[in-house]
Amino acid sequence: MASLALSGIHIAAVTPHKREGHEPDIAATLDLVDAYCDAGAKGIALLGSTGEFLHLRTEDRIRLLNLALKRSRVPIIAGVSHSTLDGAVELARAAASAGAAAALLMPPYFFRYRQQDVMEFYLAYAKQMQGALPTLLYNIPFFTTPLEFETSRGLLRSGHFAGIKDSSGNLNDFRSLLALRNETPFTLFVGNDEIFTIGRSEGADGGISGVASAVPELMLSLDESIASGNAARTARLEDRLQEFIRWLGRFPAPVGVKAATEARGLKVGPLAVPLSPADREELDRFKAWFKEWLPVVRRESAAA
Repeated sequence: MASLALSGIHIAAVTPHKREGHEPDIAATLDLVDAYCDAGAKGIALLGSTGEFLHLRTEDRIRLLNLALKRSRVPIIAGVSHSTLDGAVELARAAASAGAAAALLMPPYFFRYRQQDVMEFYLAYAKQMQGALPTLLYNIPFFTTPLEFETSRGLLRSGHFAGIKDSSGNLNDFRSLLALRNETPFTLFVGNDEIFTIGRSEGADGGISGVASAVPELMLSLDESIASGNAARTARLEDRLQEFIRWLGRFPAPVGVKAATEARGLKVGPLAVPLSPADREELDRFKAWFKEWLPVVRRESAAA
């Protein structure tokens, strides 16, 4: 399977929810799709970790994806991760039928598996899919079994996978993946915004960015600045990115990203889990900081 013709910033979108039943808010999701397209995103990744896919029923995930694909003016990468092989295949087949540009698949979540079991999971998925949809491996050890480099290398060499989104934040492993492309072509996305600037500067194809869900102009301008070789501007925007990430680290994922997205005037709905009174106060401080910080970032992002 050849590498994907995808690059640049793909926004890892939050999923808005209704006030009751924690069902997805389709109308609000379509508004987000419009906003991200208008912002200039190269693509949108739906129903990944930032999108809290695990809170949604399979039928709701499929419906949301179908409608978003009809609305979007940019390619959509569909999160098809599931706790079972059958669930992942069902979601991937639906994404292929709907016209997704690619699928994004982490190892089965919650339970921990040995690397040989993870390898078997992916190969069984590929056998059932028969190349119907280009699929990106998704390494996110914060939430599920890690994809160790040797496992990723074996899967990418197999020819069944189009690339990988590496959200580990491990620079040594990321650089090993960069080196691997010299012998095996595949698409490599930075999935951890903390190392985006380093990874993109050293040759990654782009980023699938949760920060971009809340601050698309920052990530898009940073990506442009890296590509143009503007070191001073890159350093300034990188400082802004790390400021934002430090705030995000004070809350469970993806609470901070959702709060910032909402502070922009976009509808996201309630949190899946209520915060403690202390964390609610901290979140209010974050939103107040963000409303003062955003205009500065917008000006710096627009400056050459």
